[in-house]
Amino acid sequence: MRVAVLGMGMMGRALARRLLGLGFQVTVWNRTPGRADEPVSLGAVEAASLGEAVRAADAVLLSLADGRAVREVMAQLVQAGPIESTRPVVADLSTVAPATAREMRDLVPGGRFVAAPVLGGPSAVAEGKATVLVGGERDLVDELKPVWTEAFASYSYCGADPGAALAFKLLNNYLLMSGIAALAEVTATSQAAGLDNVLLHDFLFQWPTVAPALHNRIDDVLASDHQGWFTTRLAAKDVRLAAELAESSGLELPVARLVERRYEEAAERGWGDADIGAIVELLRGGSR
Repeated sequence: MRVAVLGMGMMGRALARRLLGLGFQVTVWNRTPGRADEPVSLGAVEAASLGEAVRAADAVLLSLADGRAVREVMAQLVQAGPIESTRPVVADLSTVAPATAREMRDLVPGGRFVAAPVLGGPSAVAEGKATVLVGGERDLVDELKPVWTEAFASYSYCGADPGAALAFKLLNNYLLMSGIAALAEVTATSQAAGLDNVLLHDFLFQWPTVAPALHNRIDDVLASDHQGWFTTRLAAKDVRLAAELAESSGLELPVARLVERRYEEAAERGWGDADIGAIVELLRGGSR
Protein backbone atom coordinates (compact mmCIF):
# COMPACT_ATOMS: atom_id res chain seq x y z
CA MET A 1 0.00 0.00 0.00
CA ARG A 2 1.23 3.49 -0.89
CA VAL A 3 0.81 5.90 1.99
CA ALA A 4 1.41 9.64 2.26
CA VAL A 5 2.10 10.93 5.77
CA LEU A 6 1.47 14.66 6.08
CA GLY A 7 3.04 16.27 9.14
CA MET A 8 6.52 15.52 10.42
CA GLY A 9 6.10 16.25 14.09
CA MET A 10 7.08 13.54 16.55
CA MET A 11 3.90 11.55 15.92
CA GLY A 12 4.14 11.85 12.14
CA ARG A 13 7.76 10.73 12.11
CA ALA A 14 6.96 7.80 14.40
CA LEU A 15 4.08 6.76 12.15
CA ALA A 16 6.30 6.94 9.07
CA ARG A 17 8.96 4.81 10.80
CA ARG A 18 6.39 2.21 11.75
CA LEU A 19 4.91 1.99 8.25
CA LEU A 20 8.34 1.80 6.62
CA GLY A 21 9.31 -1.05 8.92
CA LEU A 22 6.22 -2.94 7.80
CA GLY A 23 7.01 -2.57 4.11
CA PHE A 24 4.56 0.20 3.19
CA GLN A 25 5.63 2.62 0.45
CA VAL A 26 5.78 5.94 2.31
CA THR A 27 5.90 9.49 1.00
CA VAL A 28 6.24 12.26 3.57
CA TRP A 29 5.56 15.98 3.50
CA ASN A 30 5.75 18.78 6.04
CA ARG A 31 4.73 22.42 5.82
CA THR A 32 8.17 23.41 7.11
CA PRO A 33 10.95 21.68 5.13
CA GLY A 34 13.83 19.93 6.84
CA ARG A 35 11.99 17.75 9.36
CA ALA A 36 11.84 14.51 7.38
CA ASP A 37 15.51 13.45 7.51
CA GLU A 38 14.88 10.45 9.75
CA PRO A 39 12.09 8.81 7.70
CA VAL A 40 13.94 9.61 4.48
CA SER A 41 17.05 7.85 5.83
CA LEU A 42 14.85 4.79 6.40
CA GLY A 43 13.45 4.75 2.89
CA ALA A 44 10.66 7.32 2.74
CA VAL A 45 10.40 9.72 -0.19
CA GLU A 46 10.08 13.38 0.76
CA ALA A 47 7.71 15.21 -1.55
CA ALA A 48 8.54 18.73 -2.66
CA SER A 49 4.87 19.74 -2.67
CA LEU A 50 1.59 18.62 -1.19
CA GLY A 51 0.26 17.65 -4.60
CA GLU A 52 3.29 15.49 -5.26
CA ALA A 53 2.93 13.82 -1.86
CA VAL A 54 -0.59 12.55 -2.46
CA ARG A 55 -0.56 12.00 -6.24
CA ALA A 56 0.05 8.24 -6.14
CA ALA A 57 -1.17 7.50 -2.61
CA ASP A 58 -3.77 4.90 -1.70
CA ALA A 59 -4.05 6.52 1.74
CA VAL A 60 -3.31 10.03 2.97
CA LEU A 61 -2.62 10.20 6.72
CA LEU A 62 -2.52 13.55 8.51
CA SER A 63 -0.73 14.02 11.82
CA LEU A 64 -0.94 17.69 12.78
CA ALA A 65 -0.93 19.79 15.94
CA ASP A 66 -4.42 21.25 16.02
CA GLY A 67 -7.61 22.10 14.18
CA ARG A 68 -6.18 25.19 12.52
CA ALA A 69 -3.31 23.20 11.01
CA VAL A 70 -5.71 20.49 9.84
CA ARG A 71 -8.00 23.02 8.15
CA GLU A 72 -5.09 24.73 6.40
CA VAL A 73 -3.52 21.51 5.12
CA MET A 74 -6.85 20.03 4.09
CA ALA A 75 -7.75 23.17 2.13
CA GLN A 76 -4.40 22.99 0.34
CA LEU A 77 -4.89 19.27 -0.22
CA VAL A 78 -8.24 19.76 -1.92
CA GLN A 79 -6.91 22.67 -4.00
CA ALA A 80 -3.89 20.59 -5.09
CA GLY A 81 -6.22 18.47 -7.17
CA PRO A 82 -4.86 14.88 -7.20
CA ILE A 83 -7.17 13.52 -4.49
CA GLU A 84 -10.18 14.34 -6.68
CA SER A 85 -8.89 12.15 -9.49
CA THR A 86 -7.00 9.44 -7.60
CA ARG A 87 -9.54 9.25 -4.75
CA PRO A 88 -7.39 7.99 -1.86
CA VAL A 89 -8.93 7.69 1.59
CA VAL A 90 -7.88 10.66 3.74
CA ALA A 91 -7.45 9.80 7.41
CA ASP A 92 -6.77 12.43 10.06
CA LEU A 93 -4.89 11.10 13.07
CA SER A 94 -4.75 14.53 14.75
CA THR A 95 -6.65 15.42 17.93
CA VAL A 96 -9.19 18.06 16.95
CA ALA A 97 -12.78 18.99 17.74
CA PRO A 98 -15.48 16.55 16.57
CA ALA A 99 -16.99 19.36 14.49
CA THR A 100 -13.66 19.81 12.70
CA ALA A 101 -13.65 16.14 11.68
CA ARG A 102 -17.14 16.51 10.24
CA GLU A 103 -16.07 19.63 8.34
CA MET A 104 -13.14 17.75 6.85
CA ARG A 105 -15.38 14.86 5.77
CA ASP A 106 -17.55 17.33 3.88
CA LEU A 107 -14.51 18.99 2.34
CA VAL A 108 -12.84 15.89 0.89
CA PRO A 109 -14.16 14.97 -2.59
CA GLY A 110 -16.67 12.15 -2.31
CA GLY A 111 -16.54 12.33 1.48
CA ARG A 112 -13.62 9.87 1.42
CA PHE A 113 -12.48 10.82 4.90
CA VAL A 114 -12.11 9.05 8.23
CA ALA A 115 -11.03 10.32 11.62
CA ALA A 116 -8.43 8.16 13.35
CA PRO A 117 -7.12 9.73 16.58
CA VAL A 118 -4.40 7.72 18.28
CA LEU A 119 -4.20 6.56 21.89
CA GLY A 120 -0.51 6.45 22.72
CA GLY A 121 2.61 8.54 22.28
CA PRO A 122 5.24 8.52 19.52
CA SER A 123 7.25 5.68 21.06
CA ALA A 124 4.12 3.52 21.30
CA VAL A 125 3.30 4.31 17.66
CA ALA A 126 6.82 3.48 16.47
CA GLU A 127 6.76 0.17 18.38
CA GLY A 128 3.27 -0.81 17.20
CA LYS A 129 1.84 -0.60 20.72
CA ALA A 130 -0.59 2.28 20.18
CA THR A 131 -4.30 1.92 19.55
CA VAL A 132 -6.45 3.95 17.19
CA LEU A 133 -10.09 5.03 17.29
CA VAL A 134 -11.63 5.13 13.84
CA GLY A 135 -14.76 6.96 12.73
CA GLY A 136 -16.23 7.16 9.23
CA GLU A 137 -18.14 5.14 6.66
CA ARG A 138 -17.35 1.49 7.22
CA ASP A 139 -16.27 0.79 3.65
CA LEU A 140 -13.73 3.61 3.83
CA VAL A 141 -12.42 2.37 7.16
CA ASP A 142 -12.07 -1.12 5.69
CA GLU A 143 -10.06 0.21 2.74
CA LEU A 144 -7.36 1.20 5.24
CA LYS A 145 -7.58 -2.00 7.27
CA PRO A 146 -3.91 -2.89 6.56
CA VAL A 147 -2.90 0.34 8.31
CA TRP A 148 -5.13 -0.23 11.34
CA THR A 149 -4.28 -3.92 11.81
CA GLU A 150 -0.55 -3.84 11.00
CA ALA A 151 0.65 -0.46 12.26
CA PHE A 152 -1.31 -0.46 15.52
CA ALA A 153 -1.82 -2.89 18.38
CA SER A 154 -5.59 -2.60 17.94
CA TYR A 155 -8.30 -0.39 16.56
CA SER A 156 -11.89 0.35 17.54
CA TYR A 157 -14.58 1.37 15.09
CA CYS A 158 -16.61 4.22 16.56
CA GLY A 159 -19.33 4.47 13.92
CA ALA A 160 -20.03 6.33 10.71
CA ASP A 161 -19.75 9.77 12.33
CA PRO A 162 -16.05 10.77 12.30
CA GLY A 163 -16.75 13.16 15.16
CA ALA A 164 -17.52 10.26 17.50
CA ALA A 165 -13.94 8.99 17.35
CA LEU A 166 -12.69 12.45 18.33
CA ALA A 167 -15.20 12.74 21.15
CA PHE A 168 -13.95 9.49 22.68
CA LYS A 169 -10.33 10.61 22.24
CA LEU A 170 -10.97 13.94 23.96
CA LEU A 171 -12.71 12.26 26.90
CA ASN A 172 -9.77 9.89 27.25
CA ASN A 173 -7.31 12.79 27.19
CA TYR A 174 -9.33 14.72 29.75
CA LEU A 175 -9.01 11.78 32.14
CA LEU A 176 -5.25 11.74 31.53
CA MET A 177 -4.75 15.49 32.00
CA SER A 178 -6.88 15.69 35.13
CA GLY A 179 -5.04 12.66 36.52
CA ILE A 180 -1.67 14.31 35.91
CA ALA A 181 -2.91 17.50 37.58
CA ALA A 182 -3.97 15.51 40.67
CA LEU A 183 -0.70 13.55 40.64
CA ALA A 184 1.20 16.84 40.63
CA GLU A 185 -0.74 18.09 43.67
CA VAL A 186 -0.20 14.84 45.57
CA THR A 187 3.53 14.88 44.78
CA ALA A 188 4.02 18.54 45.69
CA THR A 189 2.09 18.11 48.92
CA SER A 190 4.10 15.06 49.97
CA GLN A 191 7.40 16.78 49.22
CA ALA A 192 6.38 20.00 50.96
CA ALA A 193 5.40 17.98 54.04
CA GLY A 194 8.84 16.35 54.09
CA LEU A 195 7.60 12.81 53.50
CA ASP A 196 9.98 10.14 52.27
CA ASN A 197 10.35 10.58 48.49
CA VAL A 198 11.35 6.94 47.90
CA LEU A 199 8.26 5.71 49.71
CA LEU A 200 6.11 8.15 47.76
CA HIS A 201 7.57 6.82 44.51
CA ASP A 202 6.81 3.24 45.52
CA PHE A 203 3.32 4.04 46.75
CA LEU A 204 2.37 5.87 43.55
CA PHE A 205 3.19 2.76 41.55
CA GLN A 206 1.37 0.49 44.02
CA TRP A 207 -1.78 2.41 44.91
CA PRO A 208 -4.84 1.28 42.91
CA THR A 209 -6.06 4.88 42.97
CA VAL A 210 -3.26 5.85 40.55
CA ALA A 211 -4.37 4.97 37.03
CA PRO A 212 -1.90 2.86 35.00
CA ALA A 213 -1.77 5.57 32.33
CA LEU A 214 -0.14 7.89 34.88
CA HIS A 215 2.73 5.53 35.67
CA ASN A 216 4.98 6.79 32.88
CA ARG A 217 4.73 10.34 34.28
CA ILE A 218 5.49 9.57 37.97
CA ASP A 219 9.27 9.85 37.68
CA ASP A 220 8.95 13.01 35.62
CA VAL A 221 6.70 14.73 38.17
CA LEU A 222 8.91 13.66 41.07
CA ALA A 223 12.20 14.70 39.47
CA SER A 224 11.16 17.66 37.27
CA ASP A 225 12.60 16.26 34.05
CA HIS A 226 9.67 17.26 31.77
CA GLN A 227 11.33 16.03 28.58
CA GLY A 228 8.36 14.12 27.15
CA TRP A 229 6.45 14.88 23.98
CA PHE A 230 2.92 15.85 25.17
CA THR A 231 3.29 19.57 25.90
CA THR A 232 1.32 21.66 28.36
CA ARG A 233 0.02 23.70 25.39
CA LEU A 234 -1.41 20.59 23.77
CA ALA A 235 -2.87 19.50 27.12
CA ALA A 236 -4.71 22.82 27.53
CA LYS A 237 -6.03 22.50 23.97
CA ASP A 238 -7.36 18.97 24.49
CA VAL A 239 -9.05 19.74 27.81
CA ARG A 240 -10.61 22.87 26.29
CA LEU A 241 -12.01 20.78 23.43
CA ALA A 242 -13.43 18.27 25.91
CA ALA A 243 -15.12 21.07 27.85
CA GLU A 244 -16.50 22.56 24.65
CA LEU A 245 -17.84 19.14 23.64
CA ALA A 246 -19.81 19.01 26.89
CA GLU A 247 -20.99 22.59 26.51
CA SER A 248 -22.29 21.85 23.02
CA SER A 249 -24.62 19.34 24.70
CA GLY A 250 -25.71 21.73 27.44
CA LEU A 251 -23.30 20.56 30.15
CA GLU A 252 -20.81 22.61 32.12
CA LEU A 253 -17.58 20.95 33.27
CA PRO A 254 -16.16 23.21 35.98
CA VAL A 255 -13.36 20.81 36.90
CA ALA A 256 -12.29 20.54 33.25
CA ARG A 257 -12.11 24.32 32.97
CA LEU A 258 -9.92 24.47 36.09
CA VAL A 259 -7.62 21.79 34.69
CA GLU A 260 -7.46 23.60 31.36
CA ARG A 261 -6.46 26.80 33.09
CA ARG A 262 -3.70 25.08 35.07
CA TYR A 263 -2.05 23.84 31.88
CA GLU A 264 -2.44 27.28 30.34
CA GLU A 265 -0.72 28.80 33.37
CA ALA A 266 2.14 26.32 33.05
CA ALA A 267 2.58 27.32 29.41
CA GLU A 268 2.44 31.01 30.29
CA ARG A 269 5.20 30.55 32.89
CA GLY A 270 7.59 29.17 30.29
CA TRP A 271 6.68 25.48 30.31
CA GLY A 272 4.70 25.58 27.07
CA ASP A 273 7.01 23.17 25.25
CA ALA A 274 7.63 20.96 28.27
CA ASP A 275 5.82 17.69 28.91
CA ILE A 276 2.52 17.72 30.79
CA GLY A 277 4.25 16.74 34.03
CA ALA A 278 5.55 20.31 34.15
CA ILE A 279 2.18 21.33 35.64
CA VAL A 280 3.78 20.42 39.00
CA GLU A 281 6.03 23.48 38.68
CA LEU A 282 3.04 25.74 39.35
CA LEU A 283 2.92 24.28 42.85
CA ARG A 284 6.66 24.66 43.32
CA GLY A 285 6.44 28.29 42.28
CA GLY A 286 8.89 27.93 39.43
CA SER A 287 9.02 29.68 36.10
CA ARG A 288 11.25 28.70 33.24
